[in-house]
Amino acid sequence: MSDFQKYVQRYLDQIPSEDWIGELKLSGDKTVEIYAALTEGQSLFAYADGKWTLKELLLHLSDTERIFQYRILAFARGDKAQLPGFDEEEYAAASYGNNRSLESLLEEYKFVRKSSQILIETLEPGVLNNTGIANGNKLAVETIGKLIVGHNYHHLSIIKERYLPGVK
Repeated sequence: MSDFQKYVQRYLDQIPSEDWIGELKLSGDKTVEIYAALTEGQSLFAYADGKWTLKELLLHLSDTERIFQYRILAFARGDKAQLPGFDEEEYAAASYGNNRSLESLLEEYKFVRKSSQILIETLEPGVLNNTGIANGNKLAVETIGKLIVGHNYHHLSIIKERYLPGVK
């Protein structure tokens, strides 16, 4: 198994059921529930020096999901262009997420997730097998959809294990 396949599999393994489209909504609901319970001050918590704050993490989820949405759209429509990768650390550093209100970040996340749901739920089933190249790696539309879900669950685990115990 290649390093890329291991990277993808680690996220796919986070999805708790075979119904990944249902899990798309569930993982979004769980994320909203956690963030809706935070205060503005709590959302600035990072569990260690050099780690993202909860605000930055939420914006990272939205940014990543948007990139995955574009990949899904391009490959579903048969685009043969090779799509670039992205550096999540550079994106986070340039996001200025901590300068925004928690409410605005949460509202953005909700809209991005709803957009993913509409995009994925309205695809013709046959295009889920369409593939393309992103970041130098071949991916199927369905795999990218599952990556949105698995990536979200991955970060929910980190939030529960590392962030919430330290939030006061």
